[in-house]
Amino acid sequence: MPKASIQRLIGVAIAATLSLPLAAAAQQYSPGNEVIVLQGFKPGGGSDALAQLVQPYLTKELGVNFVNQYIPGATGAIAWTKLAKQTAADGRTISITNTPMLMTNYLMNPTIKYSIDELTPLANIVTDPGVIVVGKDSKFMTAKDFLEAARANPGRITVGNSGVGGDDYFSTIMIERASGLKFQKVPFEGDGPSWAAALAGKIDASFNNVGITFPQIKAGNLRPLAVFAEKRLKELPDVPTLSELGIKVVAGSSRGYSAPKGMPEKAKQEFIAGLERVVKNPDFQKDAAARALYLDFKTGDEYARFLKEQEKAFKEIWDEVKPQAGAAK
Repeated sequence: MPKASIQRLIGVAIAATLSLPLAAAAQQYSPGNEVIVLQGFKPGGGSDALAQLVQPYLTKELGVNFVNQYIPGATGAIAWTKLAKQTAADGRTISITNTPMLMTNYLMNPTIKYSIDELTPLANIVTDPGVIVVGKDSKFMTAKDFLEAARANPGRITVGNSGVGGDDYFSTIMIERASGLKFQKVPFEGDGPSWAAALAGKIDASFNNVGITFPQIKAGNLRPLAVFAEKRLKELPDVPTLSELGIKVVAGSSRGYSAPKGMPEKAKQEFIAGLERVVKNPDFQKDAAARALYLDFKTGDEYARFLKEQEKAFKEIWDEVKPQAGAAK
């Protein structure tokens, strides 16, 4: 055989040998190459925003395909009940978990039987400040206009939220407690339908989250009136905080990933390690900033402690306001 042909054969053999570990390295998640992600809300809300941000990067890190399943209803409780009660703890199905609704669902409604103790918290990714938004054609040009109208019309100004028990619902209660105002709360199946209703003029305003509404704010379709943050946000420097308006409320929603209790430890650590690599990626960090999604990375036991602290805090709020707000139906 000619020397050149022999060299080509040797080259092919070496390339084939080298390709085996490279292919194996692409698959870094032991449960399999497909992961179902349960989302308890309709597309276009906070869970979806997180999925669209994180999962393209995580796919490259773990070598898996993520399949999002949208199961809206009961402020995420249908999806989280399925995760806790009906899903094999094999690492092949996880869920985006949102505070405070992850725990306020069962704190407010005793017919909901899952709890955070039945989950394996993997990691929190973002904490998204609350915001008041109105449609671009709204008569409310400023937060002052909106709050004065609410004071003059107790219980008549309609504000949308992502569902009873969600962060927007509790933000409304917290604002009412701090200001003496009273709003007509209008629940939707997620943040997306809530801001869409405000945009269409079907409600006066949506109490929502910055990261969810930011694309519509940038496009000029929604007008932000106030943010529920400690200080003004660099992405919205002209928008006052509630504290500046005399309402001492800071609120928002944290979003991350959890699995059923009993997830294999190897799979848990693989998933967390993949997320750690993602959040350290400068391109990911730039992408999150461009979407006004504020990184707040907590993993494993730290995330579990955070959820328990949230559970305690919102139980105290609900126990206080329950006689006035009425029990969840």
